[in-house]
Amino acid sequence: MGYAATRIEERVAASQGLLDSASIEFAAGRDIAGGGVLLAVPALLAMGLLAHQDLYALPAGYYGLTSIFLLLALMALARIPSLEKLRYQAPGEWGQLLGLDRIPEVRTLREKVKILCAAAGRAVQWNAALAKQWITEDQTAEPVFYADGHVRVYHGKLTTLPKHYVSRQRLYQRAQTDYWINAMDGQPFCCVNQPVDHGLVAALREDVVPWVMENLEVSAEHQRRMDADPGVPLATIVCDREGYSPELFEKMWEKRIAVITYHRYPKEEWPVEEFREETVELARGVTVQWKLAERTTELGRKKVQVREVRRLAEGDRQISMVSTHPGTEGRRLAALLLARWSQENYFRYMRQHFGLDALVEYGTEPMADTVFTVNPVWRELNAKVRQMQAQWRRVKAMLGAAKLEKEISESVVLEFQMHQGQLQEQSDHVERELEALKVQRKAARHHVLVKDLPKEHAFQRLRPERKHFLDTIKMISYRAETSMVSIVREKLARTDDGRALLQQIFQTPADLIPDLQAQTLTVRLHHLTQGAHDLVIRHLCEELNATETLFPGTQLKLVYKLGSA
Repeated sequence: MGYAATRIEERVAASQGLLDSASIEFAAGRDIAGGGVLLAVPALLAMGLLAHQDLYALPAGYYGLTSIFLLLALMALARIPSLEKLRYQAPGEWGQLLGLDRIPEVRTLREKVKILCAAAGRAVQWNAALAKQWITEDQTAEPVFYADGHVRVYHGKLTTLPKHYVSRQRLYQRAQTDYWINAMDGQPFCCVNQPVDHGLVAALREDVVPWVMENLEVSAEHQRRMDADPGVPLATIVCDREGYSPELFEKMWEKRIAVITYHRYPKEEWPVEEFREETVELARGVTVQWKLAERTTELGRKKVQVREVRRLAEGDRQISMVSTHPGTEGRRLAALLLARWSQENYFRYMRQHFGLDALVEYGTEPMADTVFTVNPVWRELNAKVRQMQAQWRRVKAMLGAAKLEKEISESVVLEFQMHQGQLQEQSDHVERELEALKVQRKAARHHVLVKDLPKEHAFQRLRPERKHFLDTIKMISYRAETSMVSIVREKLARTDDGRALLQQIFQTPADLIPDLQAQTLTVRLHHLTQGAHDLVIRHLCEELNATETLFPGTQLKLVYKLGSA
């Protein structure tokens, strides 16, 4: 039966197909390692962890659907980055936290997840259902979405993925790109996997904008504003300069979707006298003083009219931002664009703490016949062109920098002229080779169908279903942690310590005290390392107790206490 297995009769019944799932029954326990993670249960349920279980089903067995979902979410919060790492956790103590005798073995858990991810596209459907809930809850006066790509490096050998530029490593590596849609504070809405990345502009046009149009439920108040003023957008999308495309901006505004991004090709600098100091409110109520100026600008060949806002930074450096949003103030546009860094912070935090880049399934599947990718012949020629351009620039620089440093004489002048002639000859030779390579590159097709790739360059996509399913679990867990952070920050002197304190709480031992007569399950957390932190935990417990949350699968109300309090 395995270590810590004590409910023998139920396990035998489950093995014979006579039990749909084991009942949730809590026993009293003391000093349960990592018991503090149970403080996250109300937040996980509020974020919809079990709200759409009708999309999934498991065959009859000892471990039910609710226990599996809850286990996966608590693993993420306890910083267990993968299913395989669960083998190093105490199975009996983790089982006590779930109202079971022990948690499943890694092999069993993998089988359960495999069953849940058997139907392609179900994780996308689940993510979309959750996103609608989150958007409705988070929707302010005007919906704002942040779109950006995250490059996920692949070190396996199952397939030869195309190379992508990984900015955090400053290298080209074999990878896939996931495009994320987040809220202003960095909280995630959804993730779109791109086995072949054609850039943010293509992702905005083909994935992000259609997703927003399909999943955004407009509030009655915002709809009234849109009806009264044609300048009020349906939503605003914020992205970095990689998404710069005036033609796309115009198409997006036809659907009443505004965009805010950096100007990719700003023209001459504006007079310093145009800039006025303004108070700009950033995320979490922080205010700063910025010098801003604004004009109406035309972009691209089609002369698309946009608003251009510039900020005067240190050293009189001008940062140019453009937007198709006609209504809001220029300082608001600047604040929204600066908040884009919350999405970058989200990527970094999820990589470090939630195993965002972890490979969760070893398998591939064929690419669709209609998918295009960069022609490897064109990519090779393009690399040669860049190398040759760099060589040509170096030779030209040497020509321009050459000068006579010795005392002038006929022999010195002759030597200098010969050296200059050699450099000029080398420059002409490199320039001819460069032009020939450009002609070859122009003749080669830039993109080809994946199915038409030669054998040595052919590749398949990594199976996305299990990755998307577990990423959705991690989104829920991150949102749950964020909601708890907002509570603990109310009592913290250093608000930046909120997440670190929660990590400590999730690792802290706790006592479990079930009371079947009173129908309560008391989670008594041990004291932390500082008295100041204990005060914060008491406040958190009070807020969680006010929710009167029932532990899933039982009628036991969760009651949180600190120590003997």
